[in-house]
Amino acid sequence: MEDMKDVLGEVNGSLRDIAKEYPDFMKAFSGFEGEAEREGALDKKTKELISIAISIVAHCKWCIAFHVNEALKLGASKDEIMESCFVASLMGGGPALMYTQLAFKSLKDFS
Repeated sequence: MEDMKDVLGEVNGSLRDIAKEYPDFMKAFSGFEGEAEREGALDKKTKELISIAISIVAHCKWCIAFHVNEALKLGASKDEIMESCFVASLMGGGPALMYTQLAFKSLKDFS
């Protein structure tokens, strides 16, 4: 299984390349992202835990790497991250459980 740091580097590089060619779109998306992730009724860490669960159900390995890394930076514990994965597995079934292994690997690779 690939190193999740490499997965994160891959997506960050790709998004930088897209931003060079399509800056208006990426600026608009970044603004939307910033508004959705800002501190509000939910704190940023909780929003990252939700994003991990959605990433698992959506089967997005790049999203999993990104959001696990961000959650760790915001002080999320291994258990908090894994519980968000377990809720995703409940809602997404067996395929979501298979993507939980990527979050578990991300915890190892980013810790």
